[in-house]
Amino acid sequence: MGFFKSILLCGLIAGVVAGFALTALQTVKVYPLIFAAEEFEDTAHDHGSHDHGDAKTTPNSTSKPATEAKPWMPADGIERLFYSLLSNILMGVGLGLVLAAIFALRDVENWRQGAIWGLAGFIAVNLAPALGIPPELPGMPSGALLARQTWWLTTALCTGAGIALIFLTANLIWRVAGAALIALPQIYGAPHPDSVASDVPATLAADFATASLATNLIFWAILGILAAEVMSRLDRNKDARPA
Repeated sequence: MGFFKSILLCGLIAGVVAGFALTALQTVKVYPLIFAAEEFEDTAHDHGSHDHGDAKTTPNSTSKPATEAKPWMPADGIERLFYSLLSNILMGVGLGLVLAAIFALRDVENWRQGAIWGLAGFIAVNLAPALGIPPELPGMPSGALLARQTWWLTTALCTGAGIALIFLTANLIWRVAGAALIALPQIYGAPHPDSVASDVPATLAADFATASLATNLIFWAILGILAAEVMSRLDRNKDARPA
C-alpha cells in the first residue's frame, strides 16, 4: 500500500471510531448539561420578554417585529445528534490524518507511543486554551468572538510547537524556548467579557467544563492509540510482502 494511502486509511479508521466514541460520551455527559443551560437561557429570555412587553405593543412603535427570522438550527433529538456525530467524525478524520502523517514520518511503533501523541494533542488543542477560555455553556457571557478565536488558535499553535520543541529536540536552548512558547499566550491572557453575570449556575458551568475536557481527553487517547496501531499494522503488512 502506498505511503499516502496508508495515511488516508489510518486517518479514516481512527477518526471515524474516535468520532463515534466522542459522540457517545457527549450524549451521556455533555449534552444533558447543554440542555439544562438552554432551559435557564430560555427562562431568562422569557422573563426579559415579559418585562419589555409593553414596548412591543405600542401602536406607534417603529421597532422590529417580535418574530424575527432565526438562523437555522438542527431540531432537538435525532437530527441534532446526527449533525453532532457528523461534526465529530469530520473533526476526528482531520486530526487523525495529521497524526497518521506524523506517525508515518516518525515510525511510531506501538499504541503506547500513540497514546502519548494523543495526550500532546489534547494538551495543545483543548487543555491549554481551556486555561484561558474554559468550555462555555449557552447563556454564559463571553468576550468578542474574533478576539477569542484568535487567542484560542494562537494558544493551540504555540502549545503544539512548544511541546514539539521540548520533546523532539535535544538542545537545551530549544527546550527552554518551547517552554516559553507554551507560557506566552497564558501570560498575555485571554479576552474576557466586561461582565461575568450569568443566569447559568456556576456549578453547572464547572460540570460542563470538566465533562468537556474529560470527553476530549478520551477522544484524543482513542485517536492516538488507533492511529498508531493501524499505521503499525499497515507497515508490518507492507514489510511482510515478498519482494
